[in-house]
Amino acid sequence: MSTDAGAGTGVSTVRGRNYPSIRQFTVFLENRVGQLLEVVRRFEGSTVRIVALSITDAAECAFVRFLLSHPEEGREILERAGLAIIESDLIGVELPDGPQPLLQICTALLQAEVNIVQAYPLLVRPRGRPAVALMVDNIDAGLETLGSKGFSMITEGDLVEDE
Repeated sequence: MSTDAGAGTGVSTVRGRNYPSIRQFTVFLENRVGQLLEVVRRFEGSTVRIVALSITDAAECAFVRFLLSHPEEGREILERAGLAIIESDLIGVELPDGPQPLLQICTALLQAEVNIVQAYPLLVRPRGRPAVALMVDNIDAGLETLGSKGFSMITEGDLVEDE
């Protein structure tokens, strides 16, 4: 099962690698030893790399959130495995220079009344810079605000490492 929650532009089926957001896949796993390893191994032998990861633990299940270097291929792998997934759009943003880069990002979003729902760092450094993935309550306003304030956005094309 795959849904495109959070896509506000209506182009979810016609996305290029330079679309201004990045896709997150949330997988629901039984909360027991080895479940994460089973999912991670599914990408073995493919071009798909996990470029960001977040795990939320609950009593009987865990929610694993991935950003993938090749989201189309990654979705196919997860669907073939029969995993229940949710697909969402996130904002990828480079951390600006300065002593408090997250303060700059949070301040810009607060001024636009955009709420951050989830946040986690990228494991890769697109263009050699640290970056974070942000799920916000209004992705269009978040992208417009950060872009207008001069922040550099990360696209899916930036997540592909040289192989």
